Amino acid sequence: MTEADLYKRYKGVYVPADLHPPQSLKFYEDFTFRPDDILVVTYPKSGTTWTQEIVPLVVSGGDPTPVETVPNWDRVPWLEENRAMILSLEDRPSPRMFTTHFRHDMMPASYSQVKPKVIYVMRNPKDVFTSLYHYSETASFLANPGATDDFLKKFLDGQVIFGSWFDHVKSWLNAEPSDNVLYVAYEDMIKDLKGVVAEVARFLEKPLSSEATEMIAERCLFKNMKKNPMSNYSLVPAELMDQSKNPFLRKGIAGDWKNLLTAEQVEHFDAIYKEKMKDVKYKFAWD
Repeated sequence: MTEADLYKRYKGVYVPADLHPPQSLKFYEDFTFRPDDILVVTYPKSGTTWTQEIVPLVVSGGDPTPVETVPNWDRVPWLEENRAMILSLEDRPSPRMFTTHFRHDMMPASYSQVKPKVIYVMRNPKDVFTSLYHYSETASFLANPGATDDFLKKFLDGQVIFGSWFDHVKSWLNAEPSDNVLYVAYEDMIKDLKGVVAEVARFLEKPLSSEATEMIAERCLFKNMKKNPMSNYSLVPAELMDQSKNPFLRKGIAGDWKNLLTAEQVEHFDAIYKEKMKDVKYKFAWD
């Protein structure tokens, strides 16, 4: 099916229509945050599932029950997706944990009033593109990516789900000083997962022993997450996500773009990146 069949426009960006009906988007817009809510924010394919594993383990002090018994889409649900409406989120005890793929300027009114804690995860956009390309071959609610050149043009133009990577990252880097945001790099999670776990724990004001930090980091290694049916999306029916084409948790590495993009495509990507990000002062882990 085409983008026209599968996607709808919401505030200028494509969203998968089946997962984001009007009533769920209205639920998102009207959602009431609490000050101690924890919001995981990512552009798609930037480490969302990984962070949805780390945060509940930190909040629980290392108790594995949340990640062994609850699928990650219910454990740290997407506020804009249709499932959020049936989870009785208002009845959950604090601190509640949520996810969103929306830009900072797309946050509901309650966000600006309450300022919940935000963990914003970023990843090298060339790896984001590569992961999204393969994922689009797997998920039935996404349009087939087609030729790499064609999908690359769409990605760089922001004509993919959740819009432009550049706009997304810049919107969150430019968050108000009063916003309570921790910036995390996917690449740092690969290089020093224990350090990232400790950083998240400090940010969430959830002191961890060195033993608990070590245990959480070990449990959240990509190879171990792949074995967790509550996190690897093996519970999702094949008609929605055909993991015989590509596993949802595919490689979990940095630099896989080298296996997809040609030298000419990389040169073009880098030129667009340089232009789009020329005014950004933030030091990215991949630069």
